[in-house]
Amino acid sequence: MATTRREWHPYQPTTLPAPGETLRETLEELGLTQSNFATRTGLTLKHINQIVRGRAAISPETAVAFERSTDVPATFWNALEANYQDHNIRSAEADSLAKHAEWLDQMPISELRKLGHVTVDKRQPGVLLQEVLKFFGVANIEAWRETWQAPAAAFFQSNAFDVDIPATAAWLRLGELDATHIHCQPFDRTGLRQAVPHLRSLTTQSPKEFYPELIRTCGEVGVAVVLVPGIPGTRARGAARFLAPSKALIQLSNRHKTNDHFWFAFFHEIGHLLLHSKKQTFIRFEGKEQVQPEVEQEANEFAGDLLIPVRYDARILAIETPADATALADELGIHPGIVAGRYRRETQNWSFAPGLFAKFEIVRK
Repeated sequence: MATTRREWHPYQPTTLPAPGETLRETLEELGLTQSNFATRTGLTLKHINQIVRGRAAISPETAVAFERSTDVPATFWNALEANYQDHNIRSAEADSLAKHAEWLDQMPISELRKLGHVTVDKRQPGVLLQEVLKFFGVANIEAWRETWQAPAAAFFQSNAFDVDIPATAAWLRLGELDATHIHCQPFDRTGLRQAVPHLRSLTTQSPKEFYPELIRTCGEVGVAVVLVPGIPGTRARGAARFLAPSKALIQLSNRHKTNDHFWFAFFHEIGHLLLHSKKQTFIRFEGKEQVQPEVEQEANEFAGDLLIPVRYDARILAIETPADATALADELGIHPGIVAGRYRRETQNWSFAPGLFAKFEIVRK
């Protein structure tokens, strides 16, 4: 199963000359003195000298005067000034942010670097912090706390989860970024419910066959599905939330890399979208079944009963051989690995029928 991410990192020079340096060079090429140029532009000699020395900015009105006097477009002078001011603001901010370098210690910098979202060396903490803030889509550290830490902390505290909040936030953000490249129709809860039987039928297919159809079907009812490998510290199996009222997101980590876990996680998140509020973020973690809140239990029951209805519980327990599991899977119209996975869970016989499971891998391009 393949998933893609595109990220643009513009070149950021460490120093940028003031626009006055370009003006000085232009005047030399034209053979004009600052005094002559002041007369041509209608500006004072003092003003021209201040611009040349980098002590005064080129205003839009001044840029028009420069265009008429040098035949260099005003847009050039405006861009030169804008780039210079932007550079100065970013440099000053980086110097200020460098005082908060310890904030970076909690961030999964190495993982973000591997994924290409962080490129700056740690020896430039201010600039590195700017990159991390850009990755998370926030303007400053306080905005990060309000956008990512506060909601996540409330979720984890209410569920007694001991996980790495910054790592989990980074994993969720990666899902957001991937979802921006998936076009969806407006969310349609009725349409999603009607699509569930078709989505269930895909469990018998290989990833090459089912994945494009899964993406297409979900997109038509307003659900973007993304696959994002877990970041160390998250232990996340999947997540469901609404990026906007009209666009839902299902994010899967494929943590166990087998089809039974994949499909249960997928339909678990579908359950959240069908049964629960648009205002909540739902994250399913590894090894936390004993503290599942009610909404998680409901999503578990939805996924479990969808794949193998409760009335088949006795049939599951009666399985003795891989052939029995395969026969029941054929009857149910699902992959044998899903039946074998349910049998393992119900009986704690974790060595049962390893040959029935299909291995799934996430390949990032």
